[in-house]
Amino acid sequence: MHTVQVSLAMTLVGHQNPIFALDYAPASASLFTAGNDRGIVEWDMNTGKFNRVLCSVPASVYALHFLEASNTLLAGLRNGEIWLIDVEKQQLLKKMKVDKGAVFAIRYLAEKNELLAIGEEGVAYVWSLESFDLLYRFRVSSTTVRSIQFDAVNNELLFGDKDGHVYRYDAVEFKELHKQKIHSMPVTALLLSGEHLFSGGRDAQLYRLGKEDLSVQQNVTPHLFTVYGILKHPGAGVLTTVSRDKSIKFWDSESLALLKNVSIERGFDSHHLSINAALYVGANNQLVTVGDDKLVKVWNVDVATT
Repeated sequence: MHTVQVSLAMTLVGHQNPIFALDYAPASASLFTAGNDRGIVEWDMNTGKFNRVLCSVPASVYALHFLEASNTLLAGLRNGEIWLIDVEKQQLLKKMKVDKGAVFAIRYLAEKNELLAIGEEGVAYVWSLESFDLLYRFRVSSTTVRSIQFDAVNNELLFGDKDGHVYRYDAVEFKELHKQKIHSMPVTALLLSGEHLFSGGRDAQLYRLGKEDLSVQQNVTPHLFTVYGILKHPGAGVLTTVSRDKSIKFWDSESLALLKNVSIERGFDSHHLSINAALYVGANNQLVTVGDDKLVKVWNVDVATT
């Protein structure tokens, strides 16, 4: 079992609207955040200061993904566009676009240097990031898909859709391997950890699934409302979940026992509206959370084994 101590390191203020997405550039210690502001913001995590608006965008941003090798940032937009941005030059390199609807999730397939995007229409698109040609287009679901996980070991993709289904796909030929109904409402978060897949939903449920057959191995009710993020602590066997109920919770990854509840009600200077996304960053494994209250919160998380 573990014990978890959490303290607020800093609050980054500047967004004028809800924040939906974030990612981190380790070499420069730059944090990127975006949402309804029509702009992607860059923060200096060494100083906790606003750095710049990296670029303006024509629509809300639902997904960010930083590519360290090329120092570029991918952004998935409500208008169906995916932007590739050169961070150093502050330059838009390429726009890609899905046929219809918003882009809710993007993943980089490093071995093939390909980008996969999916969203409102349940169709996945795969582009080459060398030629920018659209290589594949395949339907995963008849409804919205908000979550992707990439299993680099087995070269597989995992998706979660609005009807509560979880899918396993071959990442080479993009063929469905398995499909399972898990949630009674939309799947809103997935986390691949070892041989397990964790799934969170709008039904406020958290499931531990077998990665192969997607069988339910354990189920808890972690929050009062939608689970918007599931993260693995980089240095310990601890899971972190964030939710529309404004709380951050820490769990033992083996037993799913609750270790810590961080919220205003528990005396923390935390978010007072929905927490929409979270990320562990930096050598000290700080947790960054963003939400509808337009705030970026940076937390010190200390984990000890008991």
